[in-house]
Amino acid sequence: MTEAARSVQRTYLLLTLLSTLAASFIWGINTLFLLDAGLSNTEAFAANAFFSLGMVVFEVPTGVVADTAGRRTSYLLGAFTLLASTLVYLLMWEITAPFWGWALASVFIGLGFTFFSGAVEAWLVDALNATGYTGELDTVFGKGQTVTGVAMLTGSVAGGFIAQVTNLGVPYILRAVMLGLTLVAAFVAMKDIGFVPKRGTGPMKEVRKVLRASVDSGWRRPPVRWVMLSAPFTVGVSFYAFYAMQPHLLDLYGDETAFGVAGLAASILAGAQIAGGLLVPTIRRVFSRRTHALATAVLVGTIGLAFIGLTRNFWLAIAMLVLWAITFAAAFPIRQAYINGIIPSEQRATVLSFDALMGSAGGVAIQPGLGRVADVWSYGTSYVVGAGIQAVALPFLLLARKEKAASDPIGAMDPLEADAAGTIVPPE
Repeated sequence: MTEAARSVQRTYLLLTLLSTLAASFIWGINTLFLLDAGLSNTEAFAANAFFSLGMVVFEVPTGVVADTAGRRTSYLLGAFTLLASTLVYLLMWEITAPFWGWALASVFIGLGFTFFSGAVEAWLVDALNATGYTGELDTVFGKGQTVTGVAMLTGSVAGGFIAQVTNLGVPYILRAVMLGLTLVAAFVAMKDIGFVPKRGTGPMKEVRKVLRASVDSGWRRPPVRWVMLSAPFTVGVSFYAFYAMQPHLLDLYGDETAFGVAGLAASILAGAQIAGGLLVPTIRRVFSRRTHALATAVLVGTIGLAFIGLTRNFWLAIAMLVLWAITFAAAFPIRQAYINGIIPSEQRATVLSFDALMGSAGGVAIQPGLGRVADVWSYGTSYVVGAGIQAVALPFLLLARKEKAASDPIGAMDPLEADAAGTIVPPE
């Protein structure tokens, strides 16, 4: 590996560490924060749904920003938007704002994350390609997954216990401080490498051009389309499963003020991120195709979600949460390598943003729906229903397997080579 490629990886891991640490300070207590602000369960998850709606609305436009103005510009805009919207969240908690204020602020938080999604991943792949990296993307994404887990573990545990000894607003202050540091780090260290921003033509003309090419490279390519169509069911349920776990664990534990226990849900997910990244080499040895690994992860995770809903035992729920989280986390780098291996560089950020849009669209519909199930029946029932919804993703992954994408066989073609080829493996 060249020194330039190592530098790219270090920058990627640094930005991953800082942005995840900033976000994770509130992940363990976000739902409790919204409930403490006077929202009902339905309103709290509706606010989360507005966050997902913001991601749906802005995913592709911000992906176009990354593919035209540059990945670095998009990332900086994301850090700034998240910093500003976090401060607004804190202000609304102080003044007990009405629901419409939370909905609007949540949309802007979604906007901030859309500037991130696709941009940093596209930046990484293009920069590695330009600096002579010859390894597999699964390994790099696995390292990023591990760093994400370390940051989540640190931030979520700290956020939960800090909230317990102070109040639910302090973790949001810490998040704002870390986002400021992320903004500075990205401004200094992140440079567009292997990609030249397109500024020569009019913005609307370039937007239409990139969008049209992105549809051709993404949605109209069956292997990408089937994996994208699985996202609403897996990602949409995961949003709810994570945030509902905070009050659900407190209910099972029997102490509604034990915010540290609520933070345990986020810390378990963080540990799963670490384990998922470390498991990538093992997964590569066990499975011959990436779609096989993805389908297995969905199946095992669905079983875990169902048992979370069926049990009233706190520790068994924790064990099933670990099972679900590890399978979800371990599959993510495999999925990243699969998709990146069959989309061209010029539309990479936009296609990846469209993929993220599909997951966010699931969150818009699924979160308030499952929140209503929890209000009418129980959190346990909502997890069982969520397991059934996630299972719908399986047929789409099996359809992706039939397409025989160039990036599907593990080890048969390096994802960067597949990116250059942009081809589908002929039927056997």
